[in-house]
Amino acid sequence: MLIHPWDAAADDEEWQEWLSGHDFGQLAVNGLAGGPPFVQPAHFLYDAAAGPRGQVLLHLARPNPVWPALEACPQVALSVVDDYTYVPGPWHAPDGEPPEHGTPTSFYAAVQLLGTAHLVDDPQAKSALLERQLAHFQPGGGTAPVTPDAPPFARMLAGIRGVRIDVTEVRAKFKYGANKAEPVRRRVTALLTERGGPHDAAARAHQLRQLARG
Repeated sequence: MLIHPWDAAADDEEWQEWLSGHDFGQLAVNGLAGGPPFVQPAHFLYDAAAGPRGQVLLHLARPNPVWPALEACPQVALSVVDDYTYVPGPWHAPDGEPPEHGTPTSFYAAVQLLGTAHLVDDPQAKSALLERQLAHFQPGGGTAPVTPDAPPFARMLAGIRGVRIDVTEVRAKFKYGANKAEPVRRRVTALLTERGGPHDAAARAHQLRQLARG
């Protein structure tokens, strides 16, 4: 992922705060014998405090075809993209130039977590992993405890495998026109408000945050 200096996260806090509200991504695993990579959508839990760059926890069904590739090469990437929107060319035209000379572009936020995956097959360890995910996704409870020796989930544990990813590198990008002149950026902010598309409010919030930084 290309990250220009003006699109880079200001600090770890910026991407970690954004990621805390985005816990669904795509796990990319190298393909076998030169084949295409596996890309698996999944909910995940990111723990920033676990290790120098954090840790990811997730689980997948045992019949998933990703396992041989993951065992052959545990170096993976977890990609999360959201808050994207299309910016029409006329919106981006420099002041004093014809609107049709403006360049269309995409706005988006993206975080990629790269690291080493470890498979979790021990029943007790899988139960603990699932309990942590449940605490994250269902803080209000409502689901029976996950234990390897009691119903209702004991017999289901054999049907999944856990994945722990020790993150070694983070690539974070917030592409919201920060390389444009401030009048153009504020014009786009106003037009996003006016258009009110599905992701326009989120994109506008990113723009305003970057504008506030100067």
